[in-house]
Amino acid sequence: MQADLWIATAGAGHTFAVAGRQARVLAVVPIAWGSIAGNVHAQPQQQSLAGLVDPRFKFSVGLVGAPALTLEQFARTPRRTAVGAAVTVVPPWGQYRAEQLIHLGYNRWAPKPEVGASHPVGRWTFDGSVGVWLFTTNHSYYPGHAVKRQDPVLALQGHASYSLPRRSWLAINATWFAGGETRVDRVLNPDLQGNTRVGATLSIPIVGQQSVKFSYSTGTTTRRGSDFNTFNATWQLVTF
Repeated sequence: MQADLWIATAGAGHTFAVAGRQARVLAVVPIAWGSIAGNVHAQPQQQSLAGLVDPRFKFSVGLVGAPALTLEQFARTPRRTAVGAAVTVVPPWGQYRAEQLIHLGYNRWAPKPEVGASHPVGRWTFDGSVGVWLFTTNHSYYPGHAVKRQDPVLALQGHASYSLPRRSWLAINATWFAGGETRVDRVLNPDLQGNTRVGATLSIPIVGQQSVKFSYSTGTTTRRGSDFNTFNATWQLVTF
């Protein structure tokens, strides 16, 4: 199958203190529109898509090396190694029609607990995380009455960021994930994942506390799904 999708995303985050540690909540709400085409039972098919994609809500907290600081304290505190934990929750709020095979939503809940660490070396910052996606059951899978279950997906991420002058930065990113076999009405599908994606991100400040961020990613090894290219442009505003 081949898909051409445009995605617009709105997001907001808030940083605060929890038991003297730095914590953050983040909400990301995407909408998408476009089309997908492919062969279904050897017959060419095309479907238009438009609507809300399943949003994401994330809570993260520093465990080691991440005390809660004011803006002035943060500016004069040397960077240090930090360890944190997070949980991401994806609710089933995206566009979903049980009689369709392709959707913008998954009609299930998906939590992802993870832990990560960050270590600065001069202008470089190296960080990585390990997490696992868990999935509830979709009881209204195509053609509307099938039951679909999915095994957990193990996800590893690594990033190497370099600080440029005037608050700009550049990062190289890599992600590996595996697992996720599905069953429809207890029939196992041949869709075990074992994929790797790489990408790069450039953040450039513009006016005041505003910045623009450009990201590109591509699949490098793909056992099932995830063989696509993405380009994102993001505007960010930081308020105090």
